[in-house]
Amino acid sequence: MGLPVRKSQVVTPPPACPLTESLNLLRGAWAPNVIWYLSAAPRRFGELRHDIPRISARVLSARLRELEARGMVTRQLLDTSPPSAEYALTELGRELLPAIHALAGVGQKLLAQWGANDAGIEKPGARRK
Repeated sequence: MGLPVRKSQVVTPPPACPLTESLNLLRGAWAPNVIWYLSAAPRRFGELRHDIPRISARVLSARLRELEARGMVTRQLLDTSPPSAEYALTELGRELLPAIHALAGVGQKLLAQWGANDAGIEKPGARRK
């Protein structure tokens, strides 16, 4: 005969955080980049590989599948030979664009500030010698 199951002492977790849930939509390397490049118009796999040259085919394929599973990207099969598919943002995917644009804007400001590093301005978190 097994031991009796004890009642859990853990406090019930708080409800899901909306910010965490929103950021979870963008998790995974290259996900924001894929959304960025789909923002103007639908793209085929090869076109996305051309748009993001540093991404491997394996990772791009995984990101597209994840984004499709999360409801941010749609995949439409094209009647071509050889068979091809076109990816486009859904309404949910489009709702993330202002946040991605804002993050890109902050990144541009940081890069400009860090570019002044040649003038003796330190990057945040950099250690002095």
